[in-house]
Amino acid sequence: MELTFPSEEWLQALVNELNSSDAYREAAKDWEGDFYFIIEPEDKTQDRVVAYMDLWHGQCRSACMITDEKDKSPEFKIRAPQAKWRKIFEKKLNPIQAMLTGQLKVSGNMMKIVKKPRSAVALVECCCNIPTTYLS
Repeated sequence: MELTFPSEEWLQALVNELNSSDAYREAAKDWEGDFYFIIEPEDKTQDRVVAYMDLWHGQCRSACMITDEKDKSPEFKIRAPQAKWRKIFEKKLNPIQAMLTGQLKVSGNMMKIVKKPRSAVALVECCCNIPTTYLS
């Protein structure tokens, strides 16, 4: 069954994928940090969507969709239109390259992410394992 991105169901499937992935657990064993993953609207008919994830030593401790960005103060915020996220999840765009070239906008200590690229790549691999339908 395909899940719609972005949605609470898709996010929970990602949590399950991350927490059951030996590859992610190993790649992110030293990672500590939480994120807002922000899907920016591509036109005026779409809403901005924000997903929160608390990633800690190869596990996702919590994740949820956020309606008010003031609810949490994550270490990182990564934003892009859905088309960019889709390219990343379909392995047509490397996430680290997208960050370095500004295709993904990052707020937070970019060097921390760049120093641990394996954890970002392993996270994206887990995203790629989720059967996904996109809204646009």
